[in-house]
Amino acid sequence: MNDNKSEQIQDGDGCCSHGHCHAQDPNETSKIKAYIPAIISFVLLISGIILDYYNVPFFTNPIRLIWYSVAYIPVGLPVVKEGWESIKKGEVFTEFLLMTIATLGAFAIGEYPEGVTVMLFYTIGELFQGQAVSKAKGNIKALLDVRPKEANVVRQNTVVAEEPELVRIGETIQVRVGEKIPLDGVLLSKKASLNTAALTGESKPDTITKGKKVYAGSINLEGVIEIEVTKLFKDSSISRILDLVQNATTRKAKTELFIRKFAKIYTPIVALLAVGITVLPYFFVSDYVFRDWLYRALIFLVISCPCALVISIPLGYFGGLGAASKNGILFKGASFLEAMTKINTLVMDKTGTVTKGVFKIKTIKSFQIEEQELMTYVMAMEVKSTHPIAQAILKYSSDIPLEAKAVTELAGQGLKGLVGNKTVLVGNATLMESNHIEVPKETEDIVESVVLVAVDNTFAGYIVIADELKDDAKSTILKLREVGILKIRMLSGDKDSITQQVASELGIKEARGGLLPEDKLQDVEELKKTIGVKVAFVGDGINDAPVLAVSDVGIAMGGLGSDVAIETADVIIQTDEPSKIVTAIKISKSTRAIVWQNIALAFGVKLIVLILGAFGIATMWEAVFADVGVAFLAILNAIRLQRMTWD
Repeated sequence: MNDNKSEQIQDGDGCCSHGHCHAQDPNETSKIKAYIPAIISFVLLISGIILDYYNVPFFTNPIRLIWYSVAYIPVGLPVVKEGWESIKKGEVFTEFLLMTIATLGAFAIGEYPEGVTVMLFYTIGELFQGQAVSKAKGNIKALLDVRPKEANVVRQNTVVAEEPELVRIGETIQVRVGEKIPLDGVLLSKKASLNTAALTGESKPDTITKGKKVYAGSINLEGVIEIEVTKLFKDSSISRILDLVQNATTRKAKTELFIRKFAKIYTPIVALLAVGITVLPYFFVSDYVFRDWLYRALIFLVISCPCALVISIPLGYFGGLGAASKNGILFKGASFLEAMTKINTLVMDKTGTVTKGVFKIKTIKSFQIEEQELMTYVMAMEVKSTHPIAQAILKYSSDIPLEAKAVTELAGQGLKGLVGNKTVLVGNATLMESNHIEVPKETEDIVESVVLVAVDNTFAGYIVIADELKDDAKSTILKLREVGILKIRMLSGDKDSITQQVASELGIKEARGGLLPEDKLQDVEELKKTIGVKVAFVGDGINDAPVLAVSDVGIAMGGLGSDVAIETADVIIQTDEPSKIVTAIKISKSTRAIVWQNIALAFGVKLIVLILGAFGIATMWEAVFADVGVAFLAILNAIRLQRMTWD
């Protein structure tokens, strides 16, 4: 087997590096069209064999030669051309050349049906292989550019839609509710509520006041805002992150499978042995017949051709990829199944990875009034707000018996209004301090988002809003250690205090918070410098994309994850369950075991039949069917993966 074939297995695109496609992508060419040449050859071959069997008078040379030649051309010509192209590029010992010599040699000694059969089975094997690997890998699209495609620029008191690349520093842009900020700048409006999770991983939306910096890629949550541009499009935060992704991707090395290395030695030896089988007996055998020894050499070439090995490997991985898909896990290539078996260090993001990425009331504590009364006041104040924290509070109850009046929003502090005949304050410590309301010291130790409440200038209680751990997060950490992942580390863009608390709850000893994308990237690159360390990173946001790309295996949470994270990662957890990481590791290890079983089976059978062929015991028919039999057994072995359970 040559180097290019290994690339074909590795890339899984159904085409070898020279450009000849044995199995086209179904999106480009129908599956039926890809099989038409093989079908034509098969029909002509069977027809010829039937005519031979019944000794039909007209079916003699040259008609017989022409008939089988026409049967050979659809499947043989592409392989012959491939062998010639390889020779021109200096790659002589390829399976294309071996198959060409063996089949044309069969024609030269009059074994036409055998020549066609060998090439037909080889082509069918190539088709199956290309289809299996193509399905396994799936259609991986180019890196998704999530940058906004246009900016609303204020020019001469008119809002003009413009390409972000054409917006100049100092110009003013407008961003509507739900839109992404297209360029970095400073806020001109009084305030803005922004979702920056894609950039920082921060689970809590930011309230930005006039004059503060805002970054491209942030989502505007409330009202139309105006921003003065301070950086060109190419220098924006989102562009920088995407550039990091692309640069990190170039540093990801391909995994070399065993067969690729072995083929460099295997194929030339096979070719030389075939020549030896043909020529050397002349000097040692008294009744030497060139045709007989050439036939044995051709059988040897067919048996030794690595197509059965080539088929058995992707089929084994295809079984693993199918089992993974069945369990809600998408591997983007067979090489990542192999890479997953070597992982011994797992680094994970927090928000959206081990947490649900949504706000929920964690604690309610009231002072001097009942909890229900406290929540009635708060919900009356928050009922018209679209802020995510307000939405979390409103989930407490659908019944809001009181109505708030004269509600005023104090930028960066909270809300003030009248509920019934009482003055109610709902907000942060700054709001309480500015109204001279004493707040219990216990609130200072709360690391999550806390909403403070005062009624008639008296502190009434507080509500803790927190991102909730996923149901299987704790059990996942325990199971990861059971499958050999002993070093687990958490890196997050969220506040360090929150990150440390979540890590403590999960039993993770190493954790860092408040990190930018480049900080995460640097951390993982430092880990990779340690000899023997193989790192997998699990994340879901755009900010995770660079480190997903540079990790030995990048794992993205697909359900809530950003498009860029999904496109950059090597493995997608489609169900968003952290426990599926453990399942992915188990499937990978079982797949590796089955692949090596298939390799051992292929080598074992070939060795036996090679010996028989060299001594003239095996015929070319036996050689062909031995090859097909190995592939069939490899398929059955791979199917076992689909039936295994992984709990």
